[in-house]
Amino acid sequence: MGLLSLAIWVPIFFGAGLLALGRESQARTVRWIALIGAIISFLVTLPLYDGFQLGTSAMQFVEKSSWIPRFNMNYHLGVDGISLWFVLLTAFINVVVIIASWESITTRVNQYMASFLILSGLMIGVFAALDGMLFYVFFEATLIPMYLIIGIWGGPNKIYAAFKFFLYTLLGSLLMLVALIFLYNKSGGSFDILAWHKLPLSGTAQTLLFFSFFAAFAVKVPMFPVHTWLPDVHVEAPTGGSAVLAAIMLKLGAYGFLRFSMPIVPDASREWAWLMIAFSLIAVIYVGLVALVQRDMKKLVAYSSVAHMGFVTLGFFLFNDLSVSGGIVQMIAHGFVSAAMFLCIGVLYDRVHSREIASYGGVVNTMPKFAAFALLFAMANCGLPATAGFVGEWMVILGAVKANFWIGLAAASALISGAAYTLWMYKRVYLGPVTNENVKKLLDINSREFLMLAMLAVAVLYMGIYPKPFTDVMNTSVTDLLRHVALSKLN
Repeated sequence: MGLLSLAIWVPIFFGAGLLALGRESQARTVRWIALIGAIISFLVTLPLYDGFQLGTSAMQFVEKSSWIPRFNMNYHLGVDGISLWFVLLTAFINVVVIIASWESITTRVNQYMASFLILSGLMIGVFAALDGMLFYVFFEATLIPMYLIIGIWGGPNKIYAAFKFFLYTLLGSLLMLVALIFLYNKSGGSFDILAWHKLPLSGTAQTLLFFSFFAAFAVKVPMFPVHTWLPDVHVEAPTGGSAVLAAIMLKLGAYGFLRFSMPIVPDASREWAWLMIAFSLIAVIYVGLVALVQRDMKKLVAYSSVAHMGFVTLGFFLFNDLSVSGGIVQMIAHGFVSAAMFLCIGVLYDRVHSREIASYGGVVNTMPKFAAFALLFAMANCGLPATAGFVGEWMVILGAVKANFWIGLAAASALISGAAYTLWMYKRVYLGPVTNENVKKLLDINSREFLMLAMLAVAVLYMGIYPKPFTDVMNTSVTDLLRHVALSKLN
């Protein structure tokens, strides 16, 4: 069993073990076992970065063994410069979420913690899978623990939100399954994703495959106009569920565009790039304006996520080194920042049990340490230089200007609305005099909450100040991907 298998199966093993501990009296033990499992799962991923060879786009840490020989399905894993950071990010966010849920979850603690550990392993499987059917199994299996997290521990309308989440994402994925079976037959009975990159496909086949993949990945991102499920789900999901959904699960769709759409159907990707750019700009500009009128903090950050992910898909379909690398960097940065934003809302909700902006005011007077963390994450959400939120957006805007000045200008204008809705929320919630009794009674963050927010603060600042380790890993893989797309066009 290699490092990638350990990264996938260690958290799943710990999660399965927790399900055996069912009594509420064992809740403290369950929490510690979950935290130990999450930390071990994260430590297992660190050698992947340490042993990763720069300067090559080849898959590394490859594992391959026969899974279902009759259909030539293989347990085939590997990572390149595009997928490596998402394996580490998933394991890291899982540790933070386990710490965040330490006191807020008091019922069925073992099932809650197990759901996150199993979900973490499945999502790492998506980023590491090199077999088409293995990818599909992991991709769809992630729906089950998240469905349970929303449906059991969510808010008043949790059943509605859980069904909406499940149906949107499942129906989108069915067309992808058809596309995978078509590619299997076209390649002579192989589910090898890397072999599919070299298939000679007609223009019609490429277009049909492109929109089949689009149905699955656009819903998951989510792109405009199939983004409407996200705010409802975020509002009802528990804090940890919202953090993982925004930080990792949305990235599964964006990653799919890089691993499937662009390399397998490069001609169709170029032909329909105008549509992807249009949808991305609508998300960046229009959805950003929608965030301005939200009164619920979670809904505001949910719409903010749609707008920020619009930068990701915009960068991918401009087809230059700067924009594609910027899109990947934005995915990683959004993982840190969006998780931090939702966890900050969770800190307030645990105390006041309200997500309404109007329920707060002057929080800085009673929770100064917490307000300082919240300010840092708000600035990162705005794209302030020296924070993680700046790097990816800046690279995408530079790449957009390189491709077309007006596209770059439109994308850059969205930074204004991003700053407006984030700072408006911060001003209303944290600044000014204390406006009600609930805020007067607030106590500042404890050591557990401080640790949770400090981990994310370090990540946000480190990536903003020194992004080189992140970009160095992906540069060669991005260059090779774009060369493949360009050569396909010439042929």
